[in-house]
Amino acid sequence: MRVVVTGGAGFVGSHLCERLLAAGHQVHCLDNLLSGRAENVSALSRQSGFAFEQVDVSERCDVIGPVDAVLHFASPASPVDYLRHPLATLRVGSRGTENALELARQKQARFLLASTSEVYGDPEVSPQPESYWGQVNPIGPRSVYDEAKRFAEAITFAYRRSQAVDTRVVRIFNTYGPRMRPNDGRVVSNFIVQALSGEDLTVYGDGSQTRSLCYVSDLVAGIIAVLEQAPEAPGASGPINLGNPVEMTVEAIARLVLELAGGRSRIVRRPLPEDDPKRRCPDIRRAQRLLGWTPQVAARDGLERTIAFFRAELAAAAPVAAALGGRA
Repeated sequence: MRVVVTGGAGFVGSHLCERLLAAGHQVHCLDNLLSGRAENVSALSRQSGFAFEQVDVSERCDVIGPVDAVLHFASPASPVDYLRHPLATLRVGSRGTENALELARQKQARFLLASTSEVYGDPEVSPQPESYWGQVNPIGPRSVYDEAKRFAEAITFAYRRSQAVDTRVVRIFNTYGPRMRPNDGRVVSNFIVQALSGEDLTVYGDGSQTRSLCYVSDLVAGIIAVLEQAPEAPGASGPINLGNPVEMTVEAIARLVLELAGGRSRIVRRPLPEDDPKRRCPDIRRAQRLLGWTPQVAARDGLERTIAFFRAELAAAAPVAAALGGRA
């Protein structure tokens, strides 16, 4: 297939591009590099089946030639990014999604939307099934991301019903692994960078709030399985939760990172941010039933791999930082 991946230079998007290329597909990556990084796809750029175009899909999303599938992953996804770029987040969830859907409609291509567990807000039901409508504060600081994704789901299903576009929606839960940015503000990257830098680990609230950590290779396998479902397959359109159902408290994650990373960092507490969800755990029975998909990588193994990645990243950045500091 020839596959367009919006946001393909991001953390998840770059792993997805890599997996699609390895499967023999051609990949056309669109990214404005607001939160993505060119180095995430630099190695892929040397492969004949890969093309990268720096473009804001909120402004345009046009690709010359045939397209078999459009995978819409363009969006700031970490609290640091979407709170810093609230209007861009809303635009890519609305205009960007419509532009990507229009590309799929014009090319008669399959469309897959990367939605999020954040559509459930601060849930009153746990684990969260796809049938749960969620509890989202529509005017809170996190709403720029939550509501952008809720709108993106709504317009995706509208295109399916009114324009006969073959669409799929996946709701992605907490994902981690190599190529996360050190400063992206997510719980795993925060804890690992703090531990490797000898800083105290910052736990917000009392640490009893939960997250369910899915290693990125497991997530990508689930996405590919959704993409490859036949249009007539029951439930192919989704939404389908993709995440690891093993629920951990934030404090337990911090202590496991401390154990694996070593050092003498301590855990310190800060006030809980507004609208921070208290529980986050996917009900993945639909994915198990329809796709035969279950995450395979345990938290300890995935965190060891992620710590090794960040250790190398920080070591490579240290000489540059020292040189810049010397000139200052």
